[in-house]
Amino acid sequence: MSTPAVLFVCVHNAGRSQMAAGFLRELGAGRVEVRSAGSLPAERINPVAVEAMAELGIDLAAEQPKVLTTDAVRESDVVITMGCGDVCPVFPGKRYEDWQLDDPAGQGLEAVRPIRDEIRWRIERLLAELLPG
Repeated sequence: MSTPAVLFVCVHNAGRSQMAAGFLRELGAGRVEVRSAGSLPAERINPVAVEAMAELGIDLAAEQPKVLTTDAVRESDVVITMGCGDVCPVFPGKRYEDWQLDDPAGQGLEAVRPIRDEIRWRIERLLAELLPG
């Protein structure tokens, strides 16, 4: 079986989608192709998201928000949206999930930790489905 490809999409690609991509890269250990993008990417990744992930030993400091492209969706097996609304392109035959998560933008570390932990839990579940055994 080929390596599954997962795309995480949120509006700014600065918080939730970056944390999800960081967890999947770390926990998937190279067994999953990981992408993230935003419909309106921010200038830089949310520093509080970077700090929250650093607490768990995952470094997002070098990541940059990326613009969502049709190709990124087409080339992904699973597309997980996190509040990107109607701007996410949809292709038949893809697995889509919409994760209802609070936006960490403008929040302090105490508010971002539970969002981070919820994302980790969802990533662990996703990995169990994508890579059984």
